[in-house]
Parts: sequence; structure tokens; C-alpha cells
Amino acid sequence: MKIVIANKTHSVYAEVICKTIEDAAQVRGTGIAKRKPEYIITKMENGNAVIALDGDKFAGFCYIEAWGHGKFVANSGLIVHPDFRNLGLAKQIKQVIFNHSRTKFPEAKVFSITTGLAVMKLNSDLGYKPVTFSELTDDQSFWNGCQTCKNFDVLTRTEQKMCLCTGMLYDPAKKEIEKTGSTKHDKKVWTRLKNIKQSMFLKKEKK
Repeated sequence: MKIVIANKTHSVYAEVICKTIEDAAQVRGTGIAKRKPEYIITKMENGNAVIALDGDKFAGFCYIEAWGHGKFVANSGLIVHPDFRNLGLAKQIKQVIFNHSRTKFPEAKVFSITTGLAVMKLNSDLGYKPVTFSELTDDQSFWNGCQTCKNFDVLTRTEQKMCLCTGMLYDPAKKEIEKTGSTKHDKKVWTRLKNIKQSMFLKKEKK
């Protein structure tokens, strides 16, 4: 099994990818936006997708979408072929596409909307946090992509404020602040301990 950055040579798998996504939506009875083979091929040609292959057999797929002039990116269309489910492949694909997204768009916020508990768990493990839809991209092109979802009427009735999906967000700026804040806190604690130790030493010397 190998997971690689997709390119135009993988366009032969576009049809089966779309079919697998469509079949999964019917089986789950949940809202999964449909995608056309041409769209999938474009993602491959632009280096914005990863594909999992077992030899020449399609095993899994996921792609990157950029919104708001690259301020936001989403890892969409995560799918694993039925023959390769329950093997931990989805988690591996999610990790690879997340790393690829952070490399191509290092300053972008990475977000996801999903009804799947398994995907929520994967996102959480990567550092995503649950957020309201207002914290996600306001690029209308993204929300228009939900039109093929069977729950689209819920989204429109709430003026795009909520739906059956849960919004999740990875904000690299906040992660850096958390990291920096932790470092500063550690330095302050270390400095304080060092000063206390020096003070105790001086008192001992005076005695």
C-alpha cells in the first residue's frame, strides 16, 4: 500500500473515485457533496490531492480546496474503497493530506465540515477545534458546493449559520501562540526558580 501526491497519471482513477464517494453517500444516508471526474482530475493535475493505491488498485483518496484567496483550505472528498476499510487507511490519508496542505499553504487555516464522527475524531487528533460556521471561510463558492448535499435546505434556512455538519478548524496562528505562550511560561518559571536558588545561595553565603 502506498499513499502519494496525485498527478495527471492518476486521472484514470477519477471515475472510480467519484463512484465510491457516491456509493458511500447512499449507504450512510448522510450528506456528501458529489464530485465530477473532471473536477477530481483538475485536483490531481494541480498537485492538490493524495491517492492510496494497492498496486494498481484504488484504495483511497482526498484532495485540497483553497478558499478566500488561500486564507482557508479544506481537505475534502476523503474516501476509502470498501475493500480497504477498517485498516486505519483513512487516518493515514488524512495525515498525508494535512501535511501536504500545511506545506503548500503554511499560513492558511485548515477547516472541515462533516457529519461523520470518525472524521471528527481524525480532525481532533490533528489539532482541529470545533467552531461555528462564522469562523469558517465566507467564500460563497465553498458553500455553493454544498448544493448537491441532501441537507442543503437546512443550510439555506439557517442562512449558512448551521447545518447537520460540524465545523472544525486548525488555525496555525493560534497553534503558534499556544506554542510560544508555553515557551514563555516555561522561561518565566525557569527564571523564577533560578532567582530563588541564587537568593538562597546568597543567604547561605552571608551566614
